[in-house]
Amino acid sequence: MADWRSRLMLDGQRGALFPWTPVCLGIGIGIYFGLPTEPTGLAWTGLVVALILGGAALSAGLWRWPPAVGIVLVGLGLGLGGLRNWQVTAPVLDFRYYGAVEGRIVEIDKSASEMPRLTLDDVVLERMDPDETPGRVRLSLHGRQAWLDPQPGQRILVTAHLSPPEGPVEPGGFDFQRMAWFERLGAVGYARTPALVLAPSGRALPVNRLRANIAGYVREHLPGETGAIAVALTTGDRSGLSPDTLQDLRDSNLAHLLAISGLHMGILTGVVFGALRIALAAVPAASLNWPAKSIAAVGAIAGGAFYLALSGGNVATQRAFIMAAVVLMAVILGRRAMTLRSVAIAALIVLMLMPEAIYGPGFQMSFAATTALVWVFRLLRDRVGPGRSGPVRFALSLVLSSAIAGAATAPFAAAHFNQISQYGLLANVLSVPFMGTVLMPAAVLAAALAPLGLSWVGLAAMDPAIRWILAVADWIAGLSGAVTPVPSPGAATLPLIALGALWVILWRGRWAAAGAVPVALAFGLWVGTTRPDALVDATGTLVGVMGPEGRALSKPRGAGFAARVWLENDGDEVDQAAAAERPGLDRSGAAIRGAVGGVDIWHVFGRDGTARAEALCTSGAVVVTTAEAQNVGGCLMLDETALRKTGAVAFHATGDGVRVTTSAATAGDRPWTRGAMAEIPLVVPRHPLIAQSRDE
Repeated sequence: MADWRSRLMLDGQRGALFPWTPVCLGIGIGIYFGLPTEPTGLAWTGLVVALILGGAALSAGLWRWPPAVGIVLVGLGLGLGGLRNWQVTAPVLDFRYYGAVEGRIVEIDKSASEMPRLTLDDVVLERMDPDETPGRVRLSLHGRQAWLDPQPGQRILVTAHLSPPEGPVEPGGFDFQRMAWFERLGAVGYARTPALVLAPSGRALPVNRLRANIAGYVREHLPGETGAIAVALTTGDRSGLSPDTLQDLRDSNLAHLLAISGLHMGILTGVVFGALRIALAAVPAASLNWPAKSIAAVGAIAGGAFYLALSGGNVATQRAFIMAAVVLMAVILGRRAMTLRSVAIAALIVLMLMPEAIYGPGFQMSFAATTALVWVFRLLRDRVGPGRSGPVRFALSLVLSSAIAGAATAPFAAAHFNQISQYGLLANVLSVPFMGTVLMPAAVLAAALAPLGLSWVGLAAMDPAIRWILAVADWIAGLSGAVTPVPSPGAATLPLIALGALWVILWRGRWAAAGAVPVALAFGLWVGTTRPDALVDATGTLVGVMGPEGRALSKPRGAGFAARVWLENDGDEVDQAAAAERPGLDRSGAAIRGAVGGVDIWHVFGRDGTARAEALCTSGAVVVTTAEAQNVGGCLMLDETALRKTGAVAFHATGDGVRVTTSAATAGDRPWTRGAMAEIPLVVPRHPLIAQSRDE
């Protein structure tokens, strides 16, 4: 009976099962990253043995049973996560450091405060064992640094403050520690004293230096925001863009134009492919005797590889290059290019190289858009037919492509960026044609003319198109209701949406519609999401309590990043200063008081913080302070020492009390959480709040 049902379900899927391979692999990777603790050596040994046995069983004929292949792929994904973790293992600073920092500049960008920011490798720290020194550190340069002209490859010396990468600003939030771990970033900090150049770039990091030189040349010929956009499109460097321009692009749903991804790579490789075919066709001997199409495809792959290296090679660009290379290889081999199988191959390669990419918005949004576009246009081709090309068909394809990509990426964009651009389709229809017909061809022209010193011709052609896109972004962002804020969903929401949508796309037959069930469930969970009633940042600088008008913050300044993220995750458009004036907190006493579920939460800061915190420490209360204080009255004391171990803290009112969640408890005991947030301390072992949280 079981075999009959299996055949009934799976026989119709023969020939369409390969696109499920990255899905199964991704499930295994997700399981690895979702584990509360790192698997033991014995567990890894068991997994390796199981994979070997599974591989042997598949080779013996079990591969004909697709569920067995899926199980092996899930196990392989779990193992890939552990292997990648082992590959990137590097020292992480476990204390606050102040002193000399020496290193080589490998990346230059800007911090959130618009200050120059340098990423250094080959790091030397004063009085530190090289085996315990982080492989990479990131520094924001404050103070008078105008004389410094940082270049990739330079070796610098600076006196700086360093600390370990921080955890989430709220339990379950974006985990910067995990991202830093996989980037081998072992410390972050800032410097207020001038940096000294110890050695010039020389011949080190040639690609990075080429990026910097191209960026400088572009800015010289296209100053201002126009040049900054051109630099972002050609080299991936967005540091020259102003915050206002970035916000306009985000609000108009045009920020994806800055992320070098499928659109850019597809246009560039298409332009190179077309130009090479025309050039070969112009030579009769070449067009008659050479495989012109294959030669053009090889040249396009080479052009895409150069663009990948020049742009910095982020996940979206890697996915775009792999996808373009797969398509062009299909052209060389005489096969159909754009299929779900091609998308699956690209996803497999990215996941095998960087399993952690599955959590990034770049991976999720780029593959969501590509998969949806291939699926929809395949359905149209099968049902409507190829049709004739022409300006009307081109315009309709453009509008349809923008609508499909926008709908496919909307849930992921809303979850990661907490907003929906209401007029994004209009903005893309008005802007994307200029990317394909003017901007990218002009960029290719500039690159081709560079050896002759005439690249300014291509840059001049880019200028009006960039100005048009900026004008569209400014107009759309200024429309009433252009952006709708949304709260962050729960952890299960995006996986349910992704799996449900993939089921609809990949499954053949009437059961494909069953994928709508998890998607509907996910949106139902999203609508019913409840945000924490109170939040405490990891330093004790800020407390936010949900009030009648939204989250009320205890301070108008300080812990600005945490405040911004809290409000964005609430789906709240106000800034920190406005949130600090909301009702919901009693600011009349010596400390700021809020209440959650009948429990008082006191925020103590300023002079005499220790004495005031200890005076407010009564049984059943929560006291938050930036000072070092003792629990003298049975309270839950969240002072500097406790918060260093727990990280950010969230409070949820329940029917019979308050549930407490910490970032340390949510993140678990993983390699990237060890150090500052290694353990979950029971600050007050018998406190009713902690006891309840532990029991639940």
